[in-house]
Amino acid sequence: MKIISVQFEGSKIQSNQLFLYNFPEYAFIGRTNVGKSSLINWITNRRKLAKISSFPGRTQFINPFLINHQWYLIDLPGYGYSSICQKKKKKIQKLMMDYIFYRKNLVNLFLLIDSRIFLQKSDIHFIQKLKFFQIPFCIVFTKTDKIYPRILNKNIDFFKKEFEKIFFSMPKYFKVSIKNRSGREKIIQYINEIYKKNFSLRRKTKYP
Repeated sequence: MKIISVQFEGSKIQSNQLFLYNFPEYAFIGRTNVGKSSLINWITNRRKLAKISSFPGRTQFINPFLINHQWYLIDLPGYGYSSICQKKKKKIQKLMMDYIFYRKNLVNLFLLIDSRIFLQKSDIHFIQKLKFFQIPFCIVFTKTDKIYPRILNKNIDFFKKEFEKIFFSMPKYFKVSIKNRSGREKIIQYINEIYKKNFSLRRKTKYP
């Protein structure tokens, strides 16, 4: 799949403002400052599509991008530490949770994990919610170029063991490095595989 067109649909501050088009949606989420905006810009090959900031909690709305007029890439607010006030943080978290757990068009969630850091309590809590609501998701290990390969593999092995305590088995995962330009094609290929499978199921449902 080649990403030919990207159209920003405008930030959404309430879940009832979400679009009505029946396109599949692929959302990206992670702890604040995990590298989500940089990854989205890299995947779409647009330098300034998602705003990048060194301040935690920059993404405060649901930001949908229509890709190739076929599917949506959804940029979600991060969870965990944020520099914004507690009242505003709760409002943003509710917006995020309402989308993830009740949005029918969401076909896959990409959960970003900083490869340099072991699982945090906020990660575990979030994964447990995904399990409870049966949300399909995969893992994206970011910033893999910032640590030695041996340490990276050690951290991922630790993550697998911790994850198996929660979910029994490790979901599909990707290792990405924007600096080394690795992992992008695999993520796009995975989105394409899900898209084709989803499209096939819709055709069978529509035309029995």
